Amino acid sequence: MTLRKTLSSAVRGFGISLLVVVAGFPVYWLFTTATHTTAELFGGQVQWLPDLRRFLTSFTSATSGVPMLRWLSNSAVVAFGTTFLSLIIAILAAYALSRYRFRGKGVFGFALFATQMLPEALLVVPLYSIFLTFGLLDNLTGLVLSDTAFAMPVAVWILKSAMDGVSLEIEESARVDGCPRYAMLTQIMLPLIAPSIAAAAVITFFEGWNEYLFANTFITDEQKWPASKGLASFIGEFVTPLNHVMAAALMFTLPAIVFFLFVQRRIVSGLTAGSVKG
Repeated sequence: MTLRKTLSSAVRGFGISLLVVVAGFPVYWLFTTATHTTAELFGGQVQWLPDLRRFLTSFTSATSGVPMLRWLSNSAVVAFGTTFLSLIIAILAAYALSRYRFRGKGVFGFALFATQMLPEALLVVPLYSIFLTFGLLDNLTGLVLSDTAFAMPVAVWILKSAMDGVSLEIEESARVDGCPRYAMLTQIMLPLIAPSIAAAAVITFFEGWNEYLFANTFITDEQKWPASKGLASFIGEFVTPLNHVMAAALMFTLPAIVFFLFVQRRIVSGLTAGSVKG
């Protein structure tokens, strides 16, 4: 029995280590490529190890002459704005679809689902006309609104599915004790579906963080570019400094990884919160 447990632990540890290596290799390759010159990268010999002596030089060269930190802050504004607005609307809409009966409920739910069938490129021209009318061009608010329109329906269905799994008896008991409807949502429902909220937050955050199409169309002011569009500007007509591109790409990737790891811990803690009775 002990030998079986040892072998099981060894296999599990090997599998986890393999997954970590596979998942982390792209980030390692970004870092390695960023610390070598273009001549070394195209010299015919694969550079497997990073040159740590050029660490600071590579990243300072990549950000010199371009407002990289400003671009990253713009991406953060769009991502967190999309996440906040999407979750607020999605929680209310999901609760209505899960707990209320009203005329047109099925049509409304299907309409939210149908929005995912429309490609973003199909709506660029009408959105441009609307944003021009309301003065939302060259404005990060416009990007938040457009990304929310595509991320929020997904969050609604994730949260609705989670709310459907919560027993109605819990809310009925709270109603008997005089708990108002808003308090049932905020104090009873939301803590129970915290893992699903975290999962929805991940999806909506990356929708805003990876924004490129609308930013490339609606934002012309270089100071208001998100980092995704800023990275595309590194591609030159005759030459592209690959090490600078990889250094900037690493700076763009790390905040998203940190956010995912932070929220992923909340997903796990939420899933295990009710497993032990005090």
